Amino acid sequence: MTPFRHHLGAVFLLGLPLAGSHLAQLSIGITDTVMLGWYGVSELAAQSLASSYFFVVFLLGSGFGIAVMPMVAAAIANEDRTQVRRVTRMGLWLSCLIGCASMPLFWFSGPIFVALGQEPDLSQLMQDYLRIAGWSMPLFLLAVVFKSHLSALGHTQIVLWATLAGTAVNIGFNWVLIFGNLGAPELGIRGAAIASLGTNALILVLLGAYAALARDLREYTILARLWRPDWGAFGEVFRLGMPIGLTMLAESGLFTASAIMMGWIGEEALAAHGIAVSIAAATFMVHLGLSSAATVRAGYAWGRKDLPNLRMGALAALVLSLGMVAITIAAFLGIPELLIGLFLDPAEPNRAALIATGTVLLATAALFQLADAVQVMALGFLRGVQDTKRPMIYAVVSYWGIGVPASYVLGFPLGLEGVGIWLGLALGLTVAAVLMMTRFWTGPARSALAFVPDTPPPDA
Repeated sequence: MTPFRHHLGAVFLLGLPLAGSHLAQLSIGITDTVMLGWYGVSELAAQSLASSYFFVVFLLGSGFGIAVMPMVAAAIANEDRTQVRRVTRMGLWLSCLIGCASMPLFWFSGPIFVALGQEPDLSQLMQDYLRIAGWSMPLFLLAVVFKSHLSALGHTQIVLWATLAGTAVNIGFNWVLIFGNLGAPELGIRGAAIASLGTNALILVLLGAYAALARDLREYTILARLWRPDWGAFGEVFRLGMPIGLTMLAESGLFTASAIMMGWIGEEALAAHGIAVSIAAATFMVHLGLSSAATVRAGYAWGRKDLPNLRMGALAALVLSLGMVAITIAAFLGIPELLIGLFLDPAEPNRAALIATGTVLLATAALFQLADAVQVMALGFLRGVQDTKRPMIYAVVSYWGIGVPASYVLGFPLGLEGVGIWLGLALGLTVAAVLMMTRFWTGPARSALAFVPDTPPPDA
């Protein structure tokens, strides 16, 4: 069996650039939040909820791209290069289809926000943002497929550098288009949407070109005869990817529901919520990167039916994630004013009130850091062994059966408002963490050796 320290090093080296790429991707949204926070509180509040809405749709569609990662990893373990090409190409097909099908949800988003109880003026701002940013959805989803393909093949550095390049471009475009610098028109929230669209197009081009043209990747010919359907692989990716997307939709829906409820409290509460969520999401990206690395490592072990190293690799990933949890809690409780202040113009009249509200929310967020890390790591392990249906059920029950109702009851009937809403988040995440981690250690991790290569894994 491979020594534990080797697993630690392998997960770290694979997960570090992936965590960096997730952080860089998130920073595209964060730079929008920061710069719009400097521009105006109304624009900040609108972008906060509009981004949550965008990512609900994105996460549902991204399941197909994410499914490519464990499938390619297992194919590599079995030295099946044809399968690598098949699942990647059909991942591109499915991602393009769902991206195009989602466009009406962005174009007609204004009435949807009004129906959800948001103010008409704020809803119009959100629609203005989404009618432009929504065009980046197909690009975003296609990029996920390339990221998964490259990560499973160990090419994580390009994923990091392409996303960093996109972040730099986004900052420049925001500065020009939001504020009207260098002679450009002052477009406000529309400028942030245009910047995000251009950024996602750049990232897709960089990743796609590298995957198709890099010297040691050309043999996979993933874009060859891309127009030809492969219904067998299409079905495989769909069956694995749809539960992943629904699982992520359930979790993201929990946070979107919390944003909607914060909007019921008021614009200032929603703006503070947007800042606190952005900060919490930044730390979560590290766990997500480690989870992606764990998916790849578990996929290799699953393909070889190597139970001891499957378990040891999972433990190594979990240890690294828990170390990040300790750092995060210390930061949230120790320097909340500094973190929140980064998102606000020093001259903002409501700065003190926003920092006060955000500080309380970050203290609440510290409560669920452990649960959030554990549940995303468990999902990474389970995806690596291609077990996705049961986690989907757990997610729906935990987030929508427990988390959302708890947020509402604690926030409104019990009168805790924003803090109550966030305590509901913590409860939903905790239940999900317990259920999913138990599933891994008592299910696929225990029974992997019982399966022979021709027998499908559970819930695949």
